[in-house]
Amino acid sequence: MQRRLKHALQQLVRFGWQQALSCVFPVVIFASLALTQLIPLPWLTRYDWLLIICLAMQLWMLRSGLETRDELKVITVFHLIGLALELFKVHMGSWSYPEEGWTKVGGVPLYSGFMYASVASYLCQAWRRLNVDLIRWPPLWLVTPLAAAIYLNFFTHHYWIDIRWWLSALVLIVFWRTWVTYQVGRHRYRMPLALSFVLVGFFIWIAENVATFFSAWEYPNQSDTWRLVDVSKISSWLLLVIVSFLIVAALKQVKEQRPVVEKDSRSSSRNGSSLHQKPDEAVDN
Repeated sequence: MQRRLKHALQQLVRFGWQQALSCVFPVVIFASLALTQLIPLPWLTRYDWLLIICLAMQLWMLRSGLETRDELKVITVFHLIGLALELFKVHMGSWSYPEEGWTKVGGVPLYSGFMYASVASYLCQAWRRLNVDLIRWPPLWLVTPLAAAIYLNFFTHHYWIDIRWWLSALVLIVFWRTWVTYQVGRHRYRMPLALSFVLVGFFIWIAENVATFFSAWEYPNQSDTWRLVDVSKISSWLLLVIVSFLIVAALKQVKEQRPVVEKDSRSSSRNGSSLHQKPDEAVDN
């Protein structure tokens, strides 16, 4: 029993350390929000300094090897997706950025896109560090329209009915048999993919409360004083995490299949037979 408890504690520490390394970009953003709120920086506005810090952090991660060029491409996509969502939501009055800034477009500071990019950065980093693999991943023809529908609902619900709960139910149906596996040390573990969505969405909601506390942005009910972000926002972050995960998973799946197809073709031409996928290895729950 003592050995099991010691091993469990060691694995928890290892897992926590890998998670911490994967969260470098988000941690820098939150630290910058706190620093610029407590210590006014000279020459430029707060939003402008935040953009410079995010750009410098992105460049450092790339040059240090902490982030690959392929990961940077994925993160850039999320930056644009997030910025488009921010422009629309601010225009509709869902939230606002009340401070002044030279780098604001349509009332949205450009640094805000990095907050979405930091979620993609975490997913990419954790995927690589924990050697994430997916079991029974649905086909792309099913995943792609689902991700598109979830993203579009963030826009269309202002003009039509909000179908987030229908989409959430559809996610459960589509990913009912899908598991995510990850490696800590020499051991592999697994959990239902839907559960991982909920956990990540919940922790992002906690991070959102920290961000609004340091005036990264504010909701209408926070204009006079800071209040806890409504718990219903967890569902929004949950769906946004799903979109992020689906895009990252799809891009990684496409990238990993290319060399395999070429290798299989060469092997088939030499041996007259094709390779078969090995059965899933045993993992811990």
